[in-house]
Amino acid sequence: MNQQVYSKDIVEFVTVGVEYCSLVERATETERKEFTLKLVRILPLLYLKATLLPGEEYDETDQLENYVTEEHYEYLREVMAKLLGAGDDYLEVFEADMAYSETPLAASVSEGLADIYQDIKDLLEIYRIGNEELSQLAIARCRRNFVTYWGQKLVNVMRPLHALTFDPDEGDESSDESNLYDELNESHHSCDDEHCHCHHHHD
Repeated sequence: MNQQVYSKDIVEFVTVGVEYCSLVERATETERKEFTLKLVRILPLLYLKATLLPGEEYDETDQLENYVTEEHYEYLREVMAKLLGAGDDYLEVFEADMAYSETPLAASVSEGLADIYQDIKDLLEIYRIGNEELSQLAIARCRRNFVTYWGQKLVNVMRPLHALTFDPDEGDESSDESNLYDELNESHHSCDDEHCHCHHHHD
């Protein structure tokens, strides 16, 4: 058994990834304020957990399956764009294309979120199959894409999401008493493993 596939760092990244993908997939059921608040809480955690993934090289000749279709990607992007409304568009100054432009480039929060979703969802679908060799390849691919692509997308969208979440005209964010970190811990510890430290037995 490849224990690294089930190491603490990978399991925690997968756990946060599941929560992120679930949040994106439930965007139609969420109010904008709640959606952006949960995003500014989970995205930094997702970034942190991604930096802890093992830095193995990904072989481009390993043709892993992609599960997120173009249609599904576009559907989720449109749903999030509609939910965010005018707050979906922002000016980005930290893009490679800026070297050829004298003005900031228009960017989309929903597109950035969908890009992040696509890579993580592809990993999750492979990971849940339980094939250790494929899982290891998928983890290496996801980390490579984090370093080269979606990690930058994540930090880019944090700026407009922060502005949307803490805009005084959007209401008081303190009215939401839920703590996403506690929710993640609770979901992570709802297991049947008798050796898990979350089980406290009293004599």
